[in-house]
Amino acid sequence: MRVKRRLRLAALPLGIAVAITLAACSPTTANGFLPGFEDGDGSQATNHTSMIAGLWTTSWIVVLAVGVITWALMGFAAVAYRRRKGQSGLPVQLRYNMPIEMFFTIAPVILVLGFFAFTARDQAILETQYEDPDVCITAIGKQWAWDFQYNGNDCEDPSDAVWTMGVQAQTDAEGNVINEVPELVLPVNQKVTLKLESRDVIHSFWIIDFLYKKDMYPGRDNYWSFEPTKEGEFVGKCAELCGQYHSMMLFNVKVVSQDEYQDYLAELEAAGQTGDIDDVYDRQQNLPGTDGSGEAEGAEH
Repeated sequence: MRVKRRLRLAALPLGIAVAITLAACSPTTANGFLPGFEDGDGSQATNHTSMIAGLWTTSWIVVLAVGVITWALMGFAAVAYRRRKGQSGLPVQLRYNMPIEMFFTIAPVILVLGFFAFTARDQAILETQYEDPDVCITAIGKQWAWDFQYNGNDCEDPSDAVWTMGVQAQTDAEGNVINEVPELVLPVNQKVTLKLESRDVIHSFWIIDFLYKKDMYPGRDNYWSFEPTKEGEFVGKCAELCGQYHSMMLFNVKVVSQDEYQDYLAELEAAGQTGDIDDVYDRQQNLPGTDGSGEAEGAEH
């Protein structure tokens, strides 16, 4: 009976370990439960998301291992050096254990240097901009919406650009806050460079499933290069507190085929939304009481 009981006790942790191992086989678990891998096929949203997920999950595995070892040593010390029956006062104190002190100094240094090296390596890849992108888009943050200008393959030449302009959060007649969520369209399997600008205060451009965000500063342009590798719809938002309606500063991202992307640009051109968006921009154009074009409602041209 004792042998069977021991076998059962041994089988319990083994079963738990097997269950954890099998659970880790799913793409969602293998990528640290990060967004962008819920489809179950293991596909990544951009050419960089698997690298970011790998850095994240590897870091968690390392720190979890460090935690398990630390907790085990703490538990061992609490049991092995506890006060025994019949003893009084403090247990015998140990000092100046040089091997242990050297380990507690060297091991954290190695971990910190390792984390820094892998992070710096991946960040260098993420921050490398395409010299000749297929598509260059200017994303402009403003309180509290987004403008998107499609510049062809040259961010600095808006001569043949087309654009969409988001409408800031505002209130209706009943005082309810409404917002028209703008949409950013990207072509799949194309080299994309985003030029990030701010109209007013600091914002942060974040496409959640792409696992990366970049700050947007007034008077300073930031750039982000990547390649969308999966068609679909994604959610974007501002990740920097920027005022009263920060939580409503949202946008949708739609990754489409090259033909659909060209059709979308043609629609914007047919609607007359062409040229440099800065030439048509008015800081007050989307306030309540306007029609979104910079003119007061009912005003005659």
